[in-house]
Amino acid sequence: MSTIKDNVNATDDERAEKEAVSWGEFAVAEPDLARTVEERFAAHTHHVLATLRRDGSPRTTGLEVRFLNGELWFGMMPGSMKALDLRRDPRFALQANPGEGTTMGGGDVRIAGRAVEVPEEDTETRARYAEEVEPPEPFHLFRTEVTEVVRTYVEDGTYLVVQAWKPGEPVRTLTRT
Repeated sequence: MSTIKDNVNATDDERAEKEAVSWGEFAVAEPDLARTVEERFAAHTHHVLATLRRDGSPRTTGLEVRFLNGELWFGMMPGSMKALDLRRDPRFALQANPGEGTTMGGGDVRIAGRAVEVPEEDTETRARYAEEVEPPEPFHLFRTEVTEVVRTYVEDGTYLVVQAWKPGEPVRTLTRT
């Protein structure tokens, strides 16, 4: 783990690189928040992924995600723009589908991080994923490294509560009226 001195002198990208963790590592560090986030993603099939285009502008697109074996996975059609974006710049933001109406049961949840493509030569990992998910072949497969998890919800119909987590830090909770 990096020291505070190292982080003071590092750029934001270097800090993010050092501080990213697998979904499983996050779940061990913050099991209650991890369980809530997984439940929100499980409530709906399609979610919103933000990637960066070649010119640096944002691209949002729909995506199905899977939490399997301590990892958060993205599977994509071959040659999809979001896959090409992630190959070029692995940073992403992912927002769970809020569902119908305005209640957002369980809150609004978001995950940020980097997506690392699993190469076609890693047939074992790809086969395990395909066995669980049964995606159409061929497909791009990305394993994620998490740099931030945020949950926002309304408590008692009065308070806006924001829970924010970053690697190496406890969950910070902010409450507003």
